[in-house]
Amino acid sequence: MDKSLIDSTSISRLQYATIFVCFLMNVLDGMDVLVISYCAPAIAKSWEVSPEALGIVFSAGLAGMALGALLLAPFADRIGRKNMILLSAVIMGTGIFLTAYCKDVYQLGLLRLLSGIGIGSMLASTAALAAEYTPDRTKDFWVSLVIAGYPVGAVLSGLVAARVVPNSGWQLMFQLAGLASFVTIPIIWIWLSESIYFYLKQQPNNALEKVNAILTKMGRPMLSELPPITEKKAAIPVRDLLSPAYRLSTIQLWLALFLSFASLYFLTSWIPKLAESAGLSLSLAIYAGTVFNVGAFFGIAIQGYLSSRFGLKRTIGAFLILTAVLMAIFKLFIGSDALLLVFGVLGFGIQGGFVGLYAVATRLYPTEFRTTGVGWSIGIGRLGAVIGPALGGLLVGMGLSMATNFLIFAIPTVFAGVVTLFLSSGKIS
Repeated sequence: MDKSLIDSTSISRLQYATIFVCFLMNVLDGMDVLVISYCAPAIAKSWEVSPEALGIVFSAGLAGMALGALLLAPFADRIGRKNMILLSAVIMGTGIFLTAYCKDVYQLGLLRLLSGIGIGSMLASTAALAAEYTPDRTKDFWVSLVIAGYPVGAVLSGLVAARVVPNSGWQLMFQLAGLASFVTIPIIWIWLSESIYFYLKQQPNNALEKVNAILTKMGRPMLSELPPITEKKAAIPVRDLLSPAYRLSTIQLWLALFLSFASLYFLTSWIPKLAESAGLSLSLAIYAGTVFNVGAFFGIAIQGYLSSRFGLKRTIGAFLILTAVLMAIFKLFIGSDALLLVFGVLGFGIQGGFVGLYAVATRLYPTEFRTTGVGWSIGIGRLGAVIGPALGGLLVGMGLSMATNFLIFAIPTVFAGVVTLFLSSGKIS
């Protein structure tokens, strides 16, 4: 099937349903990632855990996300995006739900690692599937919108956590989050459609019948036969990411994601704890993280729109560089009534910028190894995410102020913006 069939026609109900389910799964991703941040003050108080130990727990979850994106997500290019999304939901739900029954920080770190594996593979698979079901002219917007489910989940879990954690304990929060993940499994099974291009490129059993069933639901003409394919590769094509045609762009993308992830996950992991240390109540400290993610949702959506008009590189670069400036002057706002607003603007800028890099990855790589490309980009970025919260734990443990921490993490943020501006691929404006 010629890709112009999707590019030149209006979006069907099936495509909207696929976008919605991918968005919903990223809502759960945001909820499952940030629930540990919202519960961290209560866990620290209950178990008398040091900031350094909490930093390791944060990083364990992010290490799991890196493993999921690097090692598990690439199999979506072999078994299909839908199957990988189902598997990821099972892993996420199991890890999050069991976290409620942890007895010490070691068990907590292990289960954060497990749930992180599911979260990492989920992000890559949903981004790739959204890219393959949306027209080229609006792809950047739709991919960004799908990933915008992440801060929506963070906001919803923050609102719930602000009520549940102080009154009923952090354990109930993990139980609710785990159950929410399990509820989505039948939704995925019933309403999510596999990528047409996956069927055409990999041609598993009954591929023609499956493609035609999807085309019928989309109101498109059916195919009489499958297109010829080249010989299937025996291995996950990770090495293709560093082939001469993609090497420089891949390295630049990895670097930009590594740096922006380090700053982003320092902020998302430590804003509630730092806000509490600055004198806010537990509920207001949780709301600080919630406001950050409200700003993130609008930043991601507006970034997707601006990228479609002005190009990904210019838009993402501007978002990240301006965010770095705000982080560097953050001390000017401490103690002012504008503090919560500043948290929202920070979320707007850094989340809007870094999520745009997902859209870069979906454009950079072809269908044959798109999920591998997106997964490895996210995975390499997650290595930065592992370092960010752990380094934050050390800095907080040293007694450095919130303003000093923000100034330190403004440095990788501005470098991420500069690298993005000079991304070499001719496929991306």
